[in-house]
Amino acid sequence: MIAYHDEEWGVPSHDDRHLFEHLVLEGAQAGLNWELVLKKRDGYRCAFANYDLRKIAAFDDAKVERLVQDPGIVRNRLKIKSVIANARAVLAVQAEHGSLDRLLWDLAGGTTRHNRWKKLSEIPAVTADSERISKELVRRGFKFFGPTGAYAFMQAVGLVNDHVVSCFRHRQLAGSSAARSRRAIVSARARRRQAL
Repeated sequence: MIAYHDEEWGVPSHDDRHLFEHLVLEGAQAGLNWELVLKKRDGYRCAFANYDLRKIAAFDDAKVERLVQDPGIVRNRLKIKSVIANARAVLAVQAEHGSLDRLLWDLAGGTTRHNRWKKLSEIPAVTADSERISKELVRRGFKFFGPTGAYAFMQAVGLVNDHVVSCFRHRQLAGSSAARSRRAIVSARARRRQAL
């Protein structure tokens, strides 16, 4: 849990495979403890073809039956079937938008929202953004992705920075986002000058 917090939680992700992994893990967590799901992370990678979307989308009922018996994952039939449905939904998103990354970051406003919570008790479980993102993904066929899971997902993949302001990670992530934004502005200006 400490390594996950210190190295991964809240770091902006733009990799579709990593984003899909977190969709899977957040769906698995529904009603369960995050630590339990995190301990099964390697089991999920193995069970779900290292998150190869095309392979997962082709899983059939026989594969579902084998996965229901796999102690390396949460053996809930509906959650397992949701991974398959979500892989198919991501493939459709990629065909329409080019990537899951593009859709998610567009829905979130294109940049990380750096909240300024002083205490853990201030951090919400659901926001208007998570409700909107959940609704859009469910409309596109995603399963096990309600507003609470959507917000946990947003926190995990850096759509929001919900480290409290006294946490060293809040400052690091806010600083790296500001630096990336400055580099993007400078790069955009340079491209405009070259185009003239």
